[in-house]
Amino acid sequence: MNLNRFGKAFFVTMSATAITGLTLTACGSDNNTGSSSSSSAASGSSSSASADCDGKDALTAEGSTAQQNAIGVFNQVWGQKCPGKNLSYNPTGSGAGVTQFIAGQVDFAGSDSPLSKDQVDPAAKRCQGHPAWNLPLVFGPVALGYNLPGVDKLVLNADVLAKIFTGAVSNWNDPAIAALNSGASLPDQKITPIYRSDSSGTTDNFQKYLTAAAPQTWTKGAGKEFQGGAGEGAQKTAGVVQAVQATPGAIGYVEKGFADQAKLSMAQIDTGSGAVELTDDSAKAAIDSAKFAGEGNDLVLDLNSLYATKAAGAYPLMLATYEIVCSEGYDADTSAAVKSFLTVAANDGQSGLTAAGYVPLPDAFKQRLLTAVNAIK
Repeated sequence: MNLNRFGKAFFVTMSATAITGLTLTACGSDNNTGSSSSSSAASGSSSSASADCDGKDALTAEGSTAQQNAIGVFNQVWGQKCPGKNLSYNPTGSGAGVTQFIAGQVDFAGSDSPLSKDQVDPAAKRCQGHPAWNLPLVFGPVALGYNLPGVDKLVLNADVLAKIFTGAVSNWNDPAIAALNSGASLPDQKITPIYRSDSSGTTDNFQKYLTAAAPQTWTKGAGKEFQGGAGEGAQKTAGVVQAVQATPGAIGYVEKGFADQAKLSMAQIDTGSGAVELTDDSAKAAIDSAKFAGEGNDLVLDLNSLYATKAAGAYPLMLATYEIVCSEGYDADTSAAVKSFLTVAANDGQSGLTAAGYVPLPDAFKQRLLTAVNAIK
């Protein structure tokens, strides 16, 4: 099977004023448009700030498929708050988005990982000599979707996951899996790990989680390219979802919103304090462990404490999606529009995220984020 045929990228342009609501489309598609209403997103309920609608009407961005449906929510609310405003977002993956931002082809990038050390200087050059900032706008849990007919509940831990994605555990009735699933009838069936074959911030976060939570077993490191060496690759979020659906015995890592819409079975994670199901509450409990890596307005997060948490009821496999923007160096119309979009997203846009499979920003994160947005010149 050629899994790379799944999840071809396409350009997403949403005219928010023309959309009555947002529906997550079925079968893991990366399309974030729809016609059914979502009361939380469509209501445009007011929050602490009214939108400043200055700047140009049309923004462009590219990158993370993980944040794609969140961007749809934000764009809709932006158009409601500022009629005529619209963001065209191309969900090509984090790596491609950063490349296009550095090349000056889009106004900002969406990425599930902050800029790497070798990207900092090129990004500053693109920003007319000023630093690019990493602004975390979306938290989202990463689901472990699996295709194992007859197994309604599956518990894994970081050590077993690391062994699955390196090929050290290759059958579903392996003793290591059976020990975590007492009483379950596990089939004598090959495991097919599904990973992102394109450059992906979700892959980076998944591998960072394994590095932090199973350091003795996962020695492959992290990065946007999959390092495990086992399984079959699929492009984009939609490709992973469709590959898992099409392959009995498969397991893959995919954002919760897409797993929900595709009705994938999702594994629980045992962090050492018991198995934790992926729910809104367990995701929120984990976010409490996330911290900023430093001071200032470049808001890179230190997620190691989150990944390695053993707090009861906390689901540890999370990602934070950044908007990578110029701190300075935009023309005045672009700067004003970027600030307008991000302000609306951080305020009113958060109310629609839970229904889309994400976790709203904690208040402490929101205040620091808005301070950084206001500092963009």
